[in-house]
Amino acid sequence: MSAQLLDVASVPAYIASQPHLAALVDASTLTVVEVGDGNLNLVFIATDAGGASLVLKQSLPYVRMVGESWPLSQDRIIAEARGFDAAVEFTPESVPAYYGLDEPRRVIAMQDLSGWTVWRRALNEGRISPGAAAAIGRYVARIGFGTSVFAREPGHVKQAAADAINPELRKITEDLVFTQPYIDHPDNGWHPEIEAEVLALRDGGLVDEVGVLKYHFTTHAEALIHGDLHTGSVFVPDGEADVAAKVFDIEFSFYGPVAFDLGAFFGNVIIAQARAAVLDRPAEFRDWLDGLVGEAWEAFEAEFRALWPTRTDTFYSDTVRDRWLRYTFTDAIGYGGAKAIRRIVGLAKASDIETLDRADYTVAATAVLRTARAWIEGRETFATAADLPRPLR
Repeated sequence: MSAQLLDVASVPAYIASQPHLAALVDASTLTVVEVGDGNLNLVFIATDAGGASLVLKQSLPYVRMVGESWPLSQDRIIAEARGFDAAVEFTPESVPAYYGLDEPRRVIAMQDLSGWTVWRRALNEGRISPGAAAAIGRYVARIGFGTSVFAREPGHVKQAAADAINPELRKITEDLVFTQPYIDHPDNGWHPEIEAEVLALRDGGLVDEVGVLKYHFTTHAEALIHGDLHTGSVFVPDGEADVAAKVFDIEFSFYGPVAFDLGAFFGNVIIAQARAAVLDRPAEFRDWLDGLVGEAWEAFEAEFRALWPTRTDTFYSDTVRDRWLRYTFTDAIGYGGAKAIRRIVGLAKASDIETLDRADYTVAATAVLRTARAWIEGRETFATAADLPRPLR
């Protein structure tokens, strides 16, 4: 049975009924705005007369862009709460302040970051966000290490993985990222100018490589991962701030390969690079974009190495660490390519490319698909991020 859905009118009474939330804002003077523009949730900002505010997020029982014909369990909000709990434990500065889960109503409450900007929008506008990629790398490293067998007893990790299985949203990722872009599927779509490029993705060699990545995604229950860590799931500050980025929308969280979170971000960098190229953004911005994958990876690796001496089982030697880092980098590159392709071909595309005029779209989308394919097929040959092909460079 679905939990009763909130609306603008019912939010003040709901907050008043929750003592820990009523202590944060004056429920009697609230102004409530619905701001959710995603496909899976209701999101409300509630602000009182004194300016105090908070955000409520409630999972919908269906996919908004499709409607009730695509039902989903509201239990995924529990997965998001689990992701927040891990972030609060290992890297609290990397997420909005978290005010807890109301499990019966399938609602979480968190800090209002209206003064920040979703990173995809900032990138689309050509804005440089210093340190944001490094912040993402550290976030992935801290949670990836802290929830894995490197930091916890194996039995604890196995139980945590079982608790965090999140089957519905995992299947969405398996289908949208690793299967549908490479077959004839009704959820796919593209402008006719790039049809030859899209159909070329169905080449058996590429499909085999994506199949390997899909197998790793479905079987490598290494650590609790975000599961959908793209630039639309990151806030960056509009001015001075203590941290360079904050992560949100953790509802796809489950125990999976750490490389997937890195790859999700890497793939969105490809997309941002292609947009910047066709719009002829300033060289400073494009050079900064070209460094984002390396910035994120270097911060990830440095943080992981710094945490390594705290591992619970010293049977895992430094050689094991180095080999783990190598295959994580390799798979992250492959996942990055797959995520970039999915955003051009599959459902829920990237505004970076979709908002371009048709001529620029054709050039940028073609460049993304070719670059992404090169990443997937060549992922084992790239020694560092500097070796990666870049679109339109």
